[in-house]
Amino acid sequence: MAKASNAARPEPQRLNSVEELATLRQELLDSKDPNQAEIVVCYGTGCLASGARQVEAALKKALKAADMDVKVRPLIKTTGCRGFCSQGPLVVIQPEGIFYQKVSPQDAEDIVQALAQDAGPVQRLLYRDPKTGETIPHEKDIPFYKLQERLVLRRIGSIDPTDIYDTIAAGGYQALAKALTSMEPEQVVAEVEKSGLRGRGGAGFPTGRKWRGALKAIEKKGRPVYVVCNGDEGDPGAFMDCMVMEGDPHAVLEGMILGAYALGAEQGYLYVRAEYPVAIEHLSIAIEQARSLGLLGENILGSGFSFDVRINRGAGAFVCGESTALFTSIEGKAGEPRPKYVRSVEEGLWGRPTVLNNVETWANVPLIIENGGDWYAGIGVPHSTGTKVFSLVGKVNNVGLVEVPMGVPLGHIVEEIGGGVPGGKPFKAVQTGGPSGGCIPYELKDTPVDFDSLKAAGSMMGSGGMIVMDERDCVVDVARYFLRFLEEESCGKCIPCRLGLTRMREILDDFSRGKGSQKDLEDLESLAQAIKDGALCALGGSAPNPLLATLRYFRDEYLAHIEGHKCPAGVCKDLITYRIDPDKCTGCTSCARMCPQGAISGEKKKPHAIDESACIRCGICLETCEFGAVEVF
Repeated sequence: MAKASNAARPEPQRLNSVEELATLRQELLDSKDPNQAEIVVCYGTGCLASGARQVEAALKKALKAADMDVKVRPLIKTTGCRGFCSQGPLVVIQPEGIFYQKVSPQDAEDIVQALAQDAGPVQRLLYRDPKTGETIPHEKDIPFYKLQERLVLRRIGSIDPTDIYDTIAAGGYQALAKALTSMEPEQVVAEVEKSGLRGRGGAGFPTGRKWRGALKAIEKKGRPVYVVCNGDEGDPGAFMDCMVMEGDPHAVLEGMILGAYALGAEQGYLYVRAEYPVAIEHLSIAIEQARSLGLLGENILGSGFSFDVRINRGAGAFVCGESTALFTSIEGKAGEPRPKYVRSVEEGLWGRPTVLNNVETWANVPLIIENGGDWYAGIGVPHSTGTKVFSLVGKVNNVGLVEVPMGVPLGHIVEEIGGGVPGGKPFKAVQTGGPSGGCIPYELKDTPVDFDSLKAAGSMMGSGGMIVMDERDCVVDVARYFLRFLEEESCGKCIPCRLGLTRMREILDDFSRGKGSQKDLEDLESLAQAIKDGALCALGGSAPNPLLATLRYFRDEYLAHIEGHKCPAGVCKDLITYRIDPDKCTGCTSCARMCPQGAISGEKKKPHAIDESACIRCGICLETCEFGAVEVF
């Protein structure tokens, strides 16, 4: 959890007009000395897990010992996720932008002394490009950042997310001020339509069209109308929305306020999964701060427009990411989907017109209103405008958050920004769209990453998760994993999902044991289509996608399992054997000491051997051996 900055701040005082907001922002900017240094510590979840709190404490101790209170203001600033998660904990020295990676508490004194003595950066903590070996001192020059276009993430990593004044100084609520003073609600809707913004939650439905549909429903049914933010991000490997809520909660709030102004809504809901406690805490702080300044609640900025929000915690059910299941959960019922005979913009929450967008979609709205719909439409490609935030994980060097314009080739994201697969080999496939998406093979690395191109390739955008796989990943095992995940997360309300997913998973379980036939592959494809056609909601309807995509591009690997009784990737335990190459084995005994079954024997400095009858194929020997002597057949 980030802590409030220790810089002097004005006492909270309600702002009664847009002019007072502008005055406050100018006062905040005037109070800053751009030449004074800041030590910025990343407090993203990844860096916290790597010891960022301990680093911050050590830096404070070193600063106190160096008596640098005058030169460094504030002494420490903690921010949301800077994105480069694999290199954390991260520390950045501003205003120079000196980027330190993998910082430990023991490094704090050297960082402070280098700052105090103006001795230049601490060389050992600088980022080194793995391709060129070049040391890169400045954050803006590191390829991971340089090749991105950070719009939604523009403030994350530079502002304290628990300090509304920091957000206001950085331009927060400027779009709201513009809308309240110079735009009618209809004009706000028109700008969102003009922008071409499509929902970032997965389906990619045009946001402006959704808002327009809600306005038509209001004409028929009247008010109230509700705006809802879907923060129930649940795809394995996805953490984009979490980092936005943690790192820039006011961007989400401002987007919702603008949407409420456009639609005439007085109440909004933030549905956030309970597994995101820091996001919930930061959103709660942001809501209270916005209310105290008159940016939320009654008579916002003296405009006569009133709107408030509340947070609803999801209990962790993946199906509640589906719109109707989310609505029933907010209403206090079991989170189960209902048939969509009527669209949610007509009958959503409590049967009223409702606009539901996900976190990233709402965070884009202030950008559109501040800069104009035409500006936004000029980014990306015509049918998929703007940027998209992705979580890049798996077998890739640069794990983290990535934001790029729509239409960028998949290979550019994985190989250039992501640094490629460890060891320099080509990636095998990239799973996009989570359990509802598909695996795109290396041969299609030039596929533009946009809604329509990914769909044509047999996958989908989803919320933005990207899982990179290499030759040691088995597509049968990957399809089994996602089916098992969805089988467990299914609400069980409809038969295609309740029974169909289980049967599909059982067939794949047989494949992983070397059983099955070509007829089973045909049955799988037929069953998959039946589930897609008959499932009640998008969870079931999209569940077969990973299977169908892997069958489309890796059918030979399926045949190897069921006809050749082998797992080419060396993953499916019933189809592999571990052996030790005596010519490579040095007899170091590491594998024997680590084997949980005692299945490895041999004398020191002599070749070892594996007892296949005792081996459980856990792979620990393969991971332990430093000489490449352990092989998988």
